[in-house]
Amino acid sequence: MNFCSNCGHSVTYLTPKGDDRSRFYCDSCGMIHYQNPNVVVGCIPELEEQILLCRRAIAPGYGKWTLPAGYLENGETVAAGAKRETFEEAHARVDILAPYALYNICHVNQIYLMFRARLKDDNFHAGSESLEVRLFRENDIPWKEIAFRVINATLLKYFDDRRSGRFSFYMDSIAKS
Repeated sequence: MNFCSNCGHSVTYLTPKGDDRSRFYCDSCGMIHYQNPNVVVGCIPELEEQILLCRRAIAPGYGKWTLPAGYLENGETVAAGAKRETFEEAHARVDILAPYALYNICHVNQIYLMFRARLKDDNFHAGSESLEVRLFRENDIPWKEIAFRVINATLLKYFDDRRSGRFSFYMDSIAKS
């Protein structure tokens, strides 16, 4: 960051009085520019023991498979964001069942919140960010073609829970590789 978004003057990087870490600070208007993690929301859409995956049409992970997920927008609840991302990427409508997993991905300043969801029907098709969308049974998941480690971890945990018949909220961290 070079300029203050409040007044347009140059910013400096320092630890403001009373704070415990450095931040961008505007000497002109006194604005402290806090930078916080991005929240990514998505879901595990299920229909008759199959999971809907999207093959990415954008970077990163172009051509690889993922669960529908994306950045939460201002003024949006996490559940509404997960539904919106699922519709944008797969033109699929879902009922949110429950929050399922929260992942801290500190090295890229992200928090992932994934929901369990049920597809309302089998009427779906690729959105502009997807090359294709498909339902997969557990044994047919293209594990070597999953775009992100967080999605791989979410799916592995989900299938373990499904086999046990017990779903509970799960929290973990994805470390830098």
